[in-house]
Amino acid sequence: MQVLIMRHGDAALEAASDAERPLTVRGRDESHLMASWLSSKIIDTDRVLVSPYLRARQTLDVVREELVLPDGEETLPELTPGGDVAMICCYLQALANEGLGTVLVISHLPLVGYLVADLCPTEQAPMFATSAVACVELDPADGNGVLNWQISPAQLLAKV
Repeated sequence: MQVLIMRHGDAALEAASDAERPLTVRGRDESHLMASWLSSKIIDTDRVLVSPYLRARQTLDVVREELVLPDGEETLPELTPGGDVAMICCYLQALANEGLGTVLVISHLPLVGYLVADLCPTEQAPMFATSAVACVELDPADGNGVLNWQISPAQLLAKV
């Protein structure tokens, strides 16, 4: 199963709470750029998992403008910045065992880095720029993943 792990876009620093920080214009633009690039890389996404925080949900809204995604998404409290990495890994393993092809996960630092490290035993937790995406190929047989690639908006802009 292919797991696309995306960090939310750039968010405002001021808000009533961390959970309510909205995307900035830059965050929307970078998320749109990444989604546009992803649209040429993936065919079908079977499931979407997203943090309940506003900036992650807004990132998903921007991504939906470019990618064909299933109706609805699963909003998981374990996908918040200090969320439960082990639980998310177990859930992804269960989805892989169901035969899903691609799952998109939109979350936060540090969880996105820890997720890559936990899924891929040979990897250290990578840093994620805002709107960056990593692609992990998860083997349903043994639960081990391989980091296929990771790309950020700055890397895409450097190629232009």
